[in-house]
Amino acid sequence: MAQLVREQHVDVFVSDYAFGLQESDDAFLDLLFPDEFDIGAFLSTHPGRLDITSAGHTHTASVTVEVWDGPAPARDPAGWEEQAEADFESVSGQVAVWSTSVGRLDDLVTLADQGGLWRVRISSSGRAAVRVLAESEESIEGVEDYLIQFWPAAS
Repeated sequence: MAQLVREQHVDVFVSDYAFGLQESDDAFLDLLFPDEFDIGAFLSTHPGRLDITSAGHTHTASVTVEVWDGPAPARDPAGWEEQAEADFESVSGQVAVWSTSVGRLDDLVTLADQGGLWRVRISSSGRAAVRVLAESEESIEGVEDYLIQFWPAAS
């Protein structure tokens, strides 16, 4: 059974319905966030990059990142409004969090001490609520939640 290696919580400023996770050493990337972002997909990928579409235009989402030593256990899908999986390659073992309007955030997610191939599952809840609140003028924080689970990809 897979073991949880680390867990990290990040408050992510979402703007233009988007945020991303990108290889920290972006010198290895051909396409930087948010270039060619696909607003029509909950999760879209580019080499070294994960693009996530939010249900709210501008707000602060609560993101929990888990790193596992094997396939992360799936949580009950009934608790999530969206879920998707993808492959991800990191050359440094570090992932930066990006916002469309403010660029790279200070938070770094550590996957490992070195690069490697990963599988990632992204789950989201609070989407319907943040969509409704986006119509208001109030500040929205922590309504939309994300669980992002990484584990080494099978060879």
